[in-house]
Amino acid sequence: MKVLVVGGGGREHALVWKIAQSPLVSQVYCTPGNPGTASLAVNVPIKADEIDKLLGFAKSEGIDLTVVGPEQPLSLGIVDLFQEYGLKVFGPSRAAARIEASKAFSKDLMRKYDIPTAAYGVFTEVEPAEAFIRQTGAPIVVKADGLAAGKGVVVALTVEEAAAAVREMLSGNAFGSAGSRVVIEEFLEGEEASFLAITDGKEVIPLASAQDHKAIFDGDRGPNTGGMGAYSPAPVVTPQVHDAAMEQVVRRAVAGMAAEGCPYRGVLYAGLMVKDGQVKTLEFNARFGDPECQPLLMRMKSDLVPLLLAVAEGSLAGRSIEWHDQAAVCVVMAAEGYPGEVTKGDAISGLEAADMLEGVTVFHAGTTERDGAVVTSGGRVLGVTALGTTVAAAIARAYQGVGTINWRGVQFRRDIGQKALNRGV
Repeated sequence: MKVLVVGGGGREHALVWKIAQSPLVSQVYCTPGNPGTASLAVNVPIKADEIDKLLGFAKSEGIDLTVVGPEQPLSLGIVDLFQEYGLKVFGPSRAAARIEASKAFSKDLMRKYDIPTAAYGVFTEVEPAEAFIRQTGAPIVVKADGLAAGKGVVVALTVEEAAAAVREMLSGNAFGSAGSRVVIEEFLEGEEASFLAITDGKEVIPLASAQDHKAIFDGDRGPNTGGMGAYSPAPVVTPQVHDAAMEQVVRRAVAGMAAEGCPYRGVLYAGLMVKDGQVKTLEFNARFGDPECQPLLMRMKSDLVPLLLAVAEGSLAGRSIEWHDQAAVCVVMAAEGYPGEVTKGDAISGLEAADMLEGVTVFHAGTTERDGAVVTSGGRVLGVTALGTTVAAAIARAYQGVGTINWRGVQFRRDIGQKALNRGV
């Protein structure tokens, strides 16, 4: 069968890498792809948000399954469009993708269906938003309502900082139309975890546990990013936490979306805050997390393609996922200036040496090819991902890979997975 993967980041490289291993698959295409996907798939120069062009390509090439990586085409309705023409596609409909595309919709869903989350308010005007901030006090969290590439969240330590974030978002200067409405939440204490599951709208199968590292600097300092690294399994997700996440969060969300008339099919990602074995939901995402996807797919023993097809066809019942016992760690290497304005076009050295290391796979994200060389082309450039018998062993291998790669101004966190080690794993 022919499979099309939509997107060009690290998550999509990992999806191509895993899908290409399936004996069911004869050809993989990636749109637009990157230099990493080019070795495994045919890259096609169509952007992820050009959904009409993607439809035309899928029809002309006889694509049997389309897998949508990023959130933007989902929010534009690529799944609805493909299904209208009888094409199989993995991902939620436009209506269901609102669970990520609108934080206000998501929070209202959580309140209606008793999904544990932080107290919140939704605002379109500065004055009532500031009044809510003063009433709630700091620390407090300010979120742009719409899609902001994982960066539309400000954890404000003071009332003044929160008010400034609200003014910047509602003015349109920070995140454009994504910030024309803001969600303001109480600050939750605890440790974050990423909990992903696949669902066909009825059946739900959890993926292995994972933990992301959002802040740019070691020790979770600095502004939020799209993610600076991830690892799996995450010891913060104990059996008790796993059961709570499944029953109180994921199953209620899937049932709630069905009750709202927009059944959810695809990957449902719940960002959790865990404290004393209890969970609260920070957010939902409508797709594989990036960079969580990279370590999760390296640990997945099962063939991914039958699972993706079952979700697209609504036939997930009776299926399961087998996992390798090994741990996996992904360290993101980012361009100078990230998560702000970044420099592009810097030549990357050491990729071949890293790929030769045992248990190490380098997933490309913000890269392109120029004059035969791989150069930087985005904020998060590479995800160096490694398997190991333990989290500690996987960390060591991943950083060995990182150590072989270099370019001008490269930056990365040096404490990915440290929280697992602090728990004695």
